Amino acid sequence: MNVRIPTPLRSYTDGASVATATGQTVSEVLHDLDDQFPGIRFRVVNEQGVLRKHMRIFINKTDTRDLDCVVTDADEVTLMQALSGG
Repeated sequence: MNVRIPTPLRSYTDGASVATATGQTVSEVLHDLDDQFPGIRFRVVNEQGVLRKHMRIFINKTDTRDLDCVVTDADEVTLMQALSGG
């Protein structure tokens, strides 16, 4: 499936805005991404395996914080990172 990568995390994907990953759950997809691009999962999920507060994951166009959410090869996963500034 395609995984859309936010700009702040593209340094892990050599600048690619879309990566291909496999898995039956969001967590498995993140593990596969991390196998391909070491360190990217830690930017999305904390040490306790919980989605970081500033991260959002969309399956197609539905927001989820459930890493056990089931996905299929036909789904598009979008990682989004909240940005703030002043």
